[in-house]
Amino acid sequence: MLHEFLTTNKADLVERCRLKVAKRLAPKVAGKALAHGIPRFLDQLIKTLQVEQTSEPMRSRRVSGPSGGGAAVSEIAATAALHGRELSEQGFTVDQVVHDYGDLCQAITDLAFERGVPIEIDEFRTLNRCLDNGIADAVTEYAFQRNSLVESNSVKALNERLGFLAHELRNLIHTVTLAVMAIKAGNVGATGATGALLDRSLIGMRNLIDRSLADVRITAGMPPRARLISLADFVADVKISASLEAHARQCEFTVGAVDAELALDVDREMLFSAVGNLLQNAFKFTQRHTEVSLNAYAAADRIRIDVEDHCGGLPQGAVEDVFLPFKQSGEDRSGL
Repeated sequence: MLHEFLTTNKADLVERCRLKVAKRLAPKVAGKALAHGIPRFLDQLIKTLQVEQTSEPMRSRRVSGPSGGGAAVSEIAATAALHGRELSEQGFTVDQVVHDYGDLCQAITDLAFERGVPIEIDEFRTLNRCLDNGIADAVTEYAFQRNSLVESNSVKALNERLGFLAHELRNLIHTVTLAVMAIKAGNVGATGATGALLDRSLIGMRNLIDRSLADVRITAGMPPRARLISLADFVADVKISASLEAHARQCEFTVGAVDAELALDVDREMLFSAVGNLLQNAFKFTQRHTEVSLNAYAAADRIRIDVEDHCGGLPQGAVEDVFLPFKQSGEDRSGL
């Protein structure tokens, strides 16, 4: 009988499963997860087969569940759910969950063939029912845990972004408030250093909001809202928007002539945000009283938008970090 064969060869079957797991390139499963999943499942499979040899074979459903699964509580369901949870917590994929049970099925059939042990049709049906229910319950719990983790990480990331936005806005609003109070009191003029500080703070608020809106659209997976726009008109709007910051940063901003016949099929808001970030970084890093230039032109079947500054090159040791996301040097943290 199959339950006698499984009882006698349990250690061999577990070892065969270990070897199959070890041959996989990725992901690797920890010994703890394998020890909890396969041996416990084997015990419950043996128990199911033994009960089915008694005068009350339907009692085996309490151990392994009915055919087709369902909401019925069984020992295999509880163990499989725990196995799926452990694999999820250890960062494995759903493939690992399915392969664990598939490895055992293959190990049983291979060893039975090698030993010349026949498996009856009813026994094979029971084996398949147990495997089906085990896989279904393990995958269900795995998916639940992974979804919970994704939701938790999403909430954490959202809170971090909101915290950053609130912190930066608070600082800028505080600076604007102090500058306006000083100007209203008549102690300083609107065109002096305090007025320049007010300009920089307002520009910072605008840039922060623009970046946040772009980030929301990207994170939400919203499709681009592409439409045909005039390149010359777009560059003219960029020039108006960037000129104030150039003045506040005490640098010269020049814009090259643009062919009036050139057009772009593009998401205008996203492109405006991207070019704005390039210019913001250029104004931030260029040396004072030097020039930042913007040129837009056709190159074959593409439109190129170039921003050039006079920053003097990267500081020593900064080359390694230049492509790291959100990595910045210096005290000025504006821009990307």
